[in-house]
Amino acid sequence: MELLFSVSTPLGVDVRTTAEYWGYIVTIKHPVMQGKEDVVKSVLEFPDEIRVSKTDKDIFLYYKSLERLYCVVVKHTADSGFVITTYPADKKKEGETVWTR
Repeated sequence: MELLFSVSTPLGVDVRTTAEYWGYIVTIKHPVMQGKEDVVKSVLEFPDEIRVSKTDKDIFLYYKSLERLYCVVVKHTADSGFVITTYPADKKKEGETVWTR
């Protein structure tokens, strides 16, 4: 599979996604994110806040306010991770804050 991008986060985790999976996100899950690869990379590299999911300790939610609030949901596995989904958010979900700018 063709790697679309891989970026390093403030937690020292390299987060990646493939072109194929990105296509799934922007056609099925959140079409509003079409063309926003640079937004997602910015959220991951320079987040305002990172939270751990209340329901799964391996799921991290990266938040950043740009023209609006964005969330990138990432599954961490050791020192790497992959994008599960991303979307514009109205508010931050509950969960323990593990990093803040």
